[in-house]
Amino acid sequence: MFPNGILIVFIVSLLMCCMGFKKFVWFMSVGYGLSAAGIGAALLVMSLVRGQYSIIYLVQCVLFVVYGIRLGGFLLIRELKNDKYKAKLAEAGGEAKVPVFVAAVMWIFMGALYVAQASPAFYRLANGLAKAPNTAAYIGTAISAIGIVIEALSDKQKSAQKAKNPNMPAMEGLFKMCRCPNYFGEILFWTGVFVSGIGAVKSTQWVISTIGYLLIVFIMLSGAKRLETRHIKHYGKNAQYIAYADKTPLIIPLIPLYHMTSEEKIAAEEKAKAEKKAKKAGK
Repeated sequence: MFPNGILIVFIVSLLMCCMGFKKFVWFMSVGYGLSAAGIGAALLVMSLVRGQYSIIYLVQCVLFVVYGIRLGGFLLIRELKNDKYKAKLAEAGGEAKVPVFVAAVMWIFMGALYVAQASPAFYRLANGLAKAPNTAAYIGTAISAIGIVIEALSDKQKSAQKAKNPNMPAMEGLFKMCRCPNYFGEILFWTGVFVSGIGAVKSTQWVISTIGYLLIVFIMLSGAKRLETRHIKHYGKNAQYIAYADKTPLIIPLIPLYHMTSEEKIAAEEKAKAEKKAKKAGK
């Protein structure tokens, strides 16, 4: 389950996401992207040094680097330059200071998670199969490439649409396909990585790979739910948004999952929070 070399990949992952000690949310955002890039670079170097590589495996490693640098760079620029985003982050508690122990635990957990997500590519190399790719390697790498394109285009389209009309969410282009095409692109990327492990990942190694894949899908679904909650708070009374949300899948195109929360549920949660805060203040 833990072949020779996985410690190197884990250390690289930790190094690339350690900026979370400066800003806690970076463990899950900027550090996430940079860890993916670092792991891809580490696998690329390891495969070349061992002489265990094929064109498609090198392409997959490069896709990790491209995916990670693009995502990490995009998130970093957005946090540093977008005042509205920084305000939303502060409102959500993303700027809050956390104890060093908590940060250290999160650092180790996220570093391990990123290794688990990328483990199908690592296991192909560790099991000596990077030099002899099968059909799954080609299919998975193609899926990952499509995911990168969708994610990059949706981020670009969202920025353009918000610049044109900052009072409404993005609803054109890829956002007609689903309301969170950037999250869908991320799911596609990691789905491709997971698929590429078929025939290369052995027995109990699938435990690590499956945990990594299921967790990133869960994180993306949770992110989509949080985004929908924010949208309902800001645009829940807007007829155009309501019509758009009711007919456009939330995260997976063609899958009729339109809502993961509701205005009534959000109102009830806000009321409960207010009552708890008032009760605490009364003490």
